[in-house]
Amino acid sequence: MKVMLVDDHPIFLEGLENLLTAYGIEVVGTVQDGREALAKAHALCPDVILMDIYMATCDGLEATRLIKKELPQIKIVMLTVSAEEEHLYEAVKYGASGYLLKNLNSRELFKMLEGLSKGEAPLSPVLAGKLIEAFTDQEVHKKISGNDPKEELTSRQIEILKLVAGGLSYKEVGATLFLSERTIKYHMSNIMNKLDFQNRNQAIAYAARRGLLP
Repeated sequence: MKVMLVDDHPIFLEGLENLLTAYGIEVVGTVQDGREALAKAHALCPDVILMDIYMATCDGLEATRLIKKELPQIKIVMLTVSAEEEHLYEAVKYGASGYLLKNLNSRELFKMLEGLSKGEAPLSPVLAGKLIEAFTDQEVHKKISGNDPKEELTSRQIEILKLVAGGLSYKEVGATLFLSERTIKYHMSNIMNKLDFQNRNQAIAYAARRGLLP
């Protein structure tokens, strides 16, 4: 199995490379940005890509979408600290073969990679039930396929947009929802992309027009 690693944290990237090498897995390359991952995937032709979700220039979800579109034979497994349902649903929708939390131990990771080579879908146990719920919840499908831009946002994104539009900083929104400031920024970036907005003020104006403000 040839594996490529994509993560914007150099220490984590180096540690994961050393771990996989110790287990006898060939790491053909390491990348710290989603867009660079696409070019490297073409050049290195890995069997599997372990992909972080949160990256500044091009996040893992977008990188997964691009890579699976051009190189559908490559299996991509998301590695993340987040167990949020919308990330899981989006990752699977874009073609990810698995979704693992970074808190798993090395033996669990190796076992799941072995399963991947046998056609199994690696998925952290805590996420298995959420995935089933995501695909059976009709409201999720409505949000994804609806014509109204507001319906394309997940419930979490609408909740965050309301708080941001209400004047809270990303840090304050994170504290209110028990999420990190980085997660809030990630959500707002996705909101801006979905609604095709260029700045935060446009998003706030949209929230006001849609009656999302208290």
